[in-house]
Amino acid sequence: MATNKKDVTLYQKVRENKEIRAFLRKGNENLGVMGFTDHSQAHCTLVAEHAAEILRKFDYPEHDIELVRIAGFMHDIGNAVNRTHHAEYGAILANELLKGMKLPLEDRITVVSAIGHHDESTGGAMDPISAALIIADKTDVRRNRVREKEQASFDIHDRVNFAVTEANLKINAKKSTVALNLQIDEHICTMYEYFEIFLGRMVMCRRAAEMLGAKFKLTANGSKVL
Repeated sequence: MATNKKDVTLYQKVRENKEIRAFLRKGNENLGVMGFTDHSQAHCTLVAEHAAEILRKFDYPEHDIELVRIAGFMHDIGNAVNRTHHAEYGAILANELLKGMKLPLEDRITVVSAIGHHDESTGGAMDPISAALIIADKTDVRRNRVREKEQASFDIHDRVNFAVTEANLKINAKKSTVALNLQIDEHICTMYEYFEIFLGRMVMCRRAAEMLGAKFKLTANGSKVL
């Protein structure tokens, strides 16, 4: 129990750390200038909690759950450096920041590896921590991730997020399934546009679910896609 209490305290310290928050804030500002959707602390907090819930449902130990919270909250700090290879930059930054916070070496390596492998262009699930992070990050599709702007100026990334009127991630440990159920307004974005952007991410989720011994299922407007 003492270890669990220490881990929870560390996650709280990570969330309150001024340097980490500054990197996340600058990264989100950079992406805003580039026209990307929201990657703020709100997104990172949601990813941290969803990743933790995934591992909890599959009965992973509390220590792993706290490590995935830390990875989830910090996973986008690399955007402060550059969007390209932001996962790798984020891993390097996370290593230095967490070393300063006295996170034990093996735990630090686990968190750094998860952050470094969360982007679909270069990464993939390497262990349960990275698998849960990937699923939580790639399934955060919602209308309020679109920044405030005129709808006429939306690019395809804006449209596919804004078109999602409902998204539910359901974990069923007994059936060994991870299911994302979406409702998409096809007046805003066609199914073709949606999957042009998200199919690669959903395939990444399928492989991540397999790392957890589960199957990933995707349903859009009541139709099974994956």
